Amino acid sequence: MRSFDLTPLYRATVGFDQIADLLDRALATDVGQNSYPPYNIEKTADDGWRISIAAAGFAADELAIEVKDRALHVTARKAEDDAERKFLHRGIATRAFERRFHLADHVQVTGALHENGMLHIDLIREVPEALKPRRIAIAAGEKMQANLVDAKAVN
Repeated sequence: MRSFDLTPLYRATVGFDQIADLLDRALATDVGQNSYPPYNIEKTADDGWRISIAAAGFAADELAIEVKDRALHVTARKAEDDAERKFLHRGIATRAFERRFHLADHVQVTGALHENGMLHIDLIREVPEALKPRRIAIAAGEKMQANLVDAKAVN
């Protein structure tokens, strides 16, 4: 894998730290990283998504979902009750896992559902009113002049 030094990008930009961090994360991700459990990310609306994780063999109380530092953490811990069971073949992996998903600004988790061995997590982007585009009314020239303070020449 190639290694890129993004230090010049940090020095030459102000306020673009998130983009540089995103590039760092993308370049640091190893292609051979663990792919267990498999998951899907689907777009459900213009500002809505659903993450579906195959969590076969896990009960709802063995799964945990947490959002911290703009990252979604999904973990699973299986209770060790298989000690008395003897498997001839064990093809269903119920090993513990942790998945992390980095969330964009203003993306919130709206709910989670565990059914038929799948964990579904719904996300939505809720932009605050202060950050939404707004239309500014244009006043007529006469009204603007009435609101101006008398200007005095300064020498």
